[in-house]
Amino acid sequence: MDKHSDSVMYGGMEVYNIWGTTTVDSIIGESDVMRALKNRICKIGNSDSTVAITGESGTGKELIARAIHLAGNRGNKTFVAINCAAIPEPLLESELFGYTKGAFSGADSKGKIGKFELANGGVVFLDEIGDMPIQLQSKLLRVLQEKKFTRIGSNELIDIDVRIISATNRDLFELVKENKFREDLYYRLNVIPLEVPPLRERGDDIQILINNFIDKYSRKMKKNVYHIEPDVEQMLLKYPWPGRELENTIELALNLLEEDGIIHKGIINRKILEYFKLNNINIKLLEESDYEISMEQDILTLEEFERAYIKKVL
Repeated sequence: MDKHSDSVMYGGMEVYNIWGTTTVDSIIGESDVMRALKNRICKIGNSDSTVAITGESGTGKELIARAIHLAGNRGNKTFVAINCAAIPEPLLESELFGYTKGAFSGADSKGKIGKFELANGGVVFLDEIGDMPIQLQSKLLRVLQEKKFTRIGSNELIDIDVRIISATNRDLFELVKENKFREDLYYRLNVIPLEVPPLRERGDDIQILINNFIDKYSRKMKKNVYHIEPDVEQMLLKYPWPGRELENTIELALNLLEEDGIIHKGIINRKILEYFKLNNINIKLLEESDYEISMEQDILTLEEFERAYIKKVL
């Protein structure tokens, strides 16, 4: 898929660029961790070194890969993504490297071009790399070392110029210890490591994303949100969000929104309500503690102090 592909919203990272491209600027997030991540993407864009993106499921690893692609000198070349866990093991090698006519039973009589050949000059994104079969890892390693490969059923070497970006939600080093992933391939892929933080570690980004998701689904469903009940807002801000659950929660709320335009507990995912109930978290106390300065608490940041002080003045 090339740089003109449709935009994506995934794992709390919304792509809103009107041209449908995933640039660094189109990734929402102003927290320190996201600023640092976007800064690194800009720095590594022109490099040909491999990039290994790690992070929990639903944190937007493919969006980061696409942003790296467009941040560099390969941005006008092809970006090809392949999910190593979604393709049956016997077919994965032919998907990556292609095959010649008559290479095996059931093969296309005309042969087939592989993803690496298709992406020549551009970027190959190997998602869920931790699920790649161990025998195929050897062939991938040779491609990284020699910049050449052969189609299945052929002895002809094909020169290749691609940048490889991989991603996984698994601990590859642990897989190496368990002899499920080649150590030499691990180091080849992990030249530039990037970790995508989960939404729960992104601080004020949660509020920004809540607003963006509400805006998105309000326009899509032609509904207006006039108010979020304070206790619900605190739940949304304090819940330890995994993956893309925040977006799903807002989409559900907008589907159930009544004419009064109020987001209340009755239209919030029950899983979230149960989390606070099971953990005995009092939302009202949580809300008040945000604005209360105590001599016994740790030193506040300037932003926390300003918010607390303004609340007291009001």
